[in-house]
Amino acid sequence: MTATGAEGYLELQEKRSRASRQQILDAAVQCLIEQGYAGASTLRIQELAGISRGRLLHHFPSRDELLVGAVQHLASTRVAELREGVGAMITAAADDPARIDEAVGQMWSNFHQPFFWASIELWVAARHNDALRDALRPAEHQLQRAIYETVAVMFGPVWAARPRYWQVTDILLSSMRGVALAYGFDPRNPERDPHLAQWCGMARILLAD
Repeated sequence: MTATGAEGYLELQEKRSRASRQQILDAAVQCLIEQGYAGASTLRIQELAGISRGRLLHHFPSRDELLVGAVQHLASTRVAELREGVGAMITAAADDPARIDEAVGQMWSNFHQPFFWASIELWVAARHNDALRDALRPAEHQLQRAIYETVAVMFGPVWAARPRYWQVTDILLSSMRGVALAYGFDPRNPERDPHLAQWCGMARILLAD
């Protein structure tokens, strides 16, 4: 095999490896959302991904590592999409209070994405699983930093520079997370949630100073 041929072969193998990893991660997320942590077995994930046992273990030697990686991958992808599309999503001018409302609305919409519920499954399971908690903690810290950076872009430089900005975002994220949990047993249209107007009002007041 020539050097060029060997290079092409390695590139093909790398492409196949990335594709297999993607299949595994997608299957793991599907299992977490549809069957919960207890139902997301490596056997079920393997079946959904349509790959061999050996290939799954090659990419992810442990179940918890796989599940944490799946949620991290999905959430990171969502954050990247938000960063790229924030210009189209936020239409109000930088100093317009309406931008606060738009940013709050975008924040709230993310608590109804698949990665949120997949994350919740892992958070609950980690309460009684030290190994899972240790694997999840650094991934969550990394994700939280990315989320805060993206939220700052949503609010824009004018509002993100206000003295109470970090206080506002902390309150919003914590409150939204708590309210969103109720949707697990009481699904409804999140755009009509009464908390949305309250969050916008609170943010406007605290960021006005």
